[in-house]
Amino acid sequence: QVQLVESGGGLVQLGGSLRLSCAVSGSIFSINGMGWYRQAPGKQRELVADITSDGSTNYADSVKGRFTISRDNAKNTMYLEMSALKPEDTAVYYCAANTIRISKYIYWGQGTQVTVSS
Repeated sequence: QVQLVESGGGLVQLGGSLRLSCAVSGSIFSINGMGWYRQAPGKQRELVADITSDGSTNYADSVKGRFTISRDNAKNTMYLEMSALKPEDTAVYYCAANTIRISKYIYWGQGTQVTVSS
């Protein structure tokens, strides 16, 4: 089993920055790709960014140029650097992981709240 724990959320003003972390524990050898999702009230969960085991990244158009996803395999941690934050970035942010055998994200964290005030 794999456990994912997010941290780093909080309240920030328009234009501010935050760094989210996702600590991975358990059967970490099975982890392949990882990603950040978010869900705002009344909206569907959406992919924010993802990163493969070799470091290739992908971003939602809404966050390109503002967010940076990275992973430190030595520390078993994934990060999401967020800058130029907007009120529409307000959501619960979740980290997720898949495995070599299963490409679908099957492991999820509990989420961390990010609130951007105007």
